[in-house]
Amino acid sequence: MKILYVTSEALPFASSGGLGEVAASLPKALRQRMVGCRVVLPLYQSVSQEFRDSMKFLCHITVPVAWRRQYCGIFEARVDGLIYYLLDNEYYFKRASLYGNYDDGERFAFLSRAVLEMLPQIDYQPDILHCNDWQTALTPVYLHSLYGQVQGYERLKTVYTIHNIQYQGIYGREILNDVFGLPEADFPLVAYDGDVNLMKGAIECAQAVTTVSPTYAQEILDPWFSHGLDPILRARSGKLSGILNGIDTQQYDPETDADIFCPYSVEHPAGKAENKAALQELFGLPRRPNVPVMGMVSRLVSHKGLDLLQTVLYELLGSTDLQLLVLGSGDWRYENFFRQFAQDFPEKLGLRLGFVPDLARKIYAGCDLFLMPSKSEPCGLSQMIALRYGTLPIVRETGGLKDTVTDSGDGSGNGFCFKSYNAYDMLDAVRRALAAYGEQKNWPVLVKRAMNCDNSWGASAREYIRLYKNLLQ
Repeated sequence: MKILYVTSEALPFASSGGLGEVAASLPKALRQRMVGCRVVLPLYQSVSQEFRDSMKFLCHITVPVAWRRQYCGIFEARVDGLIYYLLDNEYYFKRASLYGNYDDGERFAFLSRAVLEMLPQIDYQPDILHCNDWQTALTPVYLHSLYGQVQGYERLKTVYTIHNIQYQGIYGREILNDVFGLPEADFPLVAYDGDVNLMKGAIECAQAVTTVSPTYAQEILDPWFSHGLDPILRARSGKLSGILNGIDTQQYDPETDADIFCPYSVEHPAGKAENKAALQELFGLPRRPNVPVMGMVSRLVSHKGLDLLQTVLYELLGSTDLQLLVLGSGDWRYENFFRQFAQDFPEKLGLRLGFVPDLARKIYAGCDLFLMPSKSEPCGLSQMIALRYGTLPIVRETGGLKDTVTDSGDGSGNGFCFKSYNAYDMLDAVRRALAAYGEQKNWPVLVKRAMNCDNSWGASAREYIRLYKNLLQ
């Protein structure tokens, strides 16, 4: 069984978020379980020269993009035993950013078709193409529409994973043929509300559709979560399943992590206090070992639940002995909100705007609590990373947060949860967490329980393998 993992981003080459991490760690987990798996992604401008120097040029081809053909160079790279194919076209991928360009539809139509065009040219013939999000949604559509009867493609299957249903790849009908190269007869495959919806096309054409947590798979059948696609998903629910993402527990290991101030482990936890002290100093906050420190590493956008924090943060910081550390960037209104509070509470709130991966690691390691009050969260990796570092998550019960964090109210959980999307329910969960922190005899038990949680890819990789095998029977 051979899998080709088709993605618009993957570490260590290019990443903007969770997809990039998953595209590196899931294929690695499959390989460790004796499943053939390789990854294909664009050769972006941001790929470092160090990686470029180590790549092997295989060949070049031309790829149909509607009525024209475009150059595509195929490079091979090997990292940690995993083979990556990087597809080169400077017109499409020599950009300052991965996404957000005016011609993203054409760029990723090129990627989606280049994946199929490259198969006869490489020494790896997959049984399954595992595609991800709207950027590669056209690969299952092209296979169904243009390649299904071509020799060498007849037995090829596709799996399509929805990482975030909010971003669907919606375009006007007028570019169906001129940009995407699909005949008018195939418009029903991608048609939704009169437009071209690429995610809808992948749902229709793939043999299996997955999403990144069991709870999210149920939520997206509900109009409140689905961003309009619930009728299609309900009609195709027989091929929909939720498989929880994992994290690379070798990469995220407080005992070996070179980015944190001091190593520690379940057996030798003392170093966590040293990380806390150094983190307080780094953010310019008073070094107080007994004050609880709560962290947030997040995109500063509405669906991360920041409006809840806007409602109660003054009350929280004004009435409790707590330090809050925030790392992230996003909407200007949230950035300005945190800037103002950092000025008003200079000894209680530390802020860094932007995303600095090594600083994120220091926050995971040095904080006592980690806040994720998301309105929606398909899976979430941050809460799993926080658990790995012994930092107790405070989460709303949605998507993967519900599947990975259970409330400590009965003495057996690994975090603190609230259900309704309400600022004062969140505040209650924070206060319960602070009260638990105040019971210093019991707190180390919670930290140890968090660090012992298994959020590795083991169980999830086995579920994917079972899915792949079922498709090939």
